[in-house]
Amino acid sequence: MSGAAQSAGGGFRPDPRLFPFESRWFESRAGRIHYIDEGDGPPILFLHGNPTWSFLYRGIVLRLRDRFRCLALDYPGFGLSAHPRSYGYTAAEHAEVVTEFVRALGLQGLTLMGQDWGGPIGLRTALDQPSRFERLVMGNTWYWPLDRLTMRLFARAMSTAFMQRQIYNRNFFVEQIMPRAVKHRLAPEVLDHYRGPFPTIDSRTGVAEFPRELTRAERWLRELAAEVPHGLGHLPLLLTWGVHDPAFPPSMMDRFRADFAHVEVVRLDAKHYIQEDAPAEIADAIRGFVGG
Repeated sequence: MSGAAQSAGGGFRPDPRLFPFESRWFESRAGRIHYIDEGDGPPILFLHGNPTWSFLYRGIVLRLRDRFRCLALDYPGFGLSAHPRSYGYTAAEHAEVVTEFVRALGLQGLTLMGQDWGGPIGLRTALDQPSRFERLVMGNTWYWPLDRLTMRLFARAMSTAFMQRQIYNRNFFVEQIMPRAVKHRLAPEVLDHYRGPFPTIDSRTGVAEFPRELTRAERWLRELAAEVPHGLGHLPLLLTWGVHDPAFPPSMMDRFRADFAHVEVVRLDAKHYIQEDAPAEIADAIRGFVGG
């Protein structure tokens, strides 16, 4: 494994040259959660999607930790966090873990950045404790039931028994989807850091569940979509959007514009994983949006 190592206990350990952050741990009700907490200043909470982890935000955190307190956690079953057997790996459960984390750390005056599943998970967290959040940054994400045919077909395909076997047996999301969902080729050592947390079939349950959640969480998403305009629509919103993402085209920003009163848009020369394609541009946009 180039650029990454396995710890003595058999767990994945990131290369400090690529992930030069102190690992911290939070004992949630679901299990042990890994997170990073870098820098001082106004706090920013970064939430990942599938099949990523806090490593995804390394380039942004490195650029912002001189002025901001940057926090990024790994959901159960992702990154360096535990893989609890009694956990369902649903979006609702992940949101509960994030809510517990925010409360336990006593975070206030938060800016939230969510991408992919980090968007709906983060927005649910903000709705559950709105007094803690001041601003939102969303990128290539959503918070409503699937309304595009391409996404419904993707969800249906990824939920079939055949594709579930591909996800479990061949780590399909990391090996096939991630390399195609960036505009700039991932270096081998970077891709190794996305492989690392999922070395076995049993470790890929969270990755496999997320595409099933696209339809299984329809009621949860419907409730979220109904609450967002009234509960969060007054918060300033920055959209950092990769314009070359076929799954989340720029037209999806229209829903955000309709539901939020104050929206800024930064279009990125990027595909789905904007943090890999455009970390400097995102960091600059956040710095201007939040100040500090």
